Amino acid sequence: MSAQVILPVLDEADALPWVLGRMPASYEPIVVDNGSSDGSGALAADLGARVVYEPRRGFGAACFAGLMTAEDDVVCFMDCDGSLDPRELPRVAGPVHSGHADLVMGARRADPGAFPVHARVANRLLALELRRRSGLALRDLGPMRAARRQPLVDLGLRDRRFGWPLEMVLLATAAGWRIDEIGVTYQARSGRSKVTGTVRGTARTVRDMAAALR
Repeated sequence: MSAQVILPVLDEADALPWVLGRMPASYEPIVVDNGSSDGSGALAADLGARVVYEPRRGFGAACFAGLMTAEDDVVCFMDCDGSLDPRELPRVAGPVHSGHADLVMGARRADPGAFPVHARVANRLLALELRRRSGLALRDLGPMRAARRQPLVDLGLRDRRFGWPLEMVLLATAAGWRIDEIGVTYQARSGRSKVTGTVRGTARTVRDMAAALR
């Protein structure tokens, strides 16, 4: 079973060798460089990854560019900061490959210190609000996930910022998708976080996801 793995990247040169070096066989990485200044795109290419350059800043913009580049039936998404282990991708993608789920989310089991309190609380509140509105009981809106490419394209995701992950779940739920969760390990990332590691980054994510809920 094969899949393509979309990796949105903004200055992740420190983590790229580790992430790409642990990519499972038959899982092709598509690195989407979203304006890095540390040579991430060139490094990823040197390490054998397919590289896409997306000049429009935004997590959703990078994910969408990767989705438009992908060709495989099944696609995965994951952060490329070393916080998630690519070796867990087959477990997340497995129910999609087998037809038992349409969207599988990696629910993060955080190592001590890997998931700051402010980010964990914000994630929990968003998950509770999602449950209240849709009835979908998720523990996490995690960044490792898998789905079939064409149905995902057909959902018509519009958010190009940090609302992208939540919008995907909302639209998939409205479309009647079978959504499942599988626990994945979450460890301290490489380098400085641009989102979960800062209060400002978390606030920006919450703002974008609140817009998606509206």
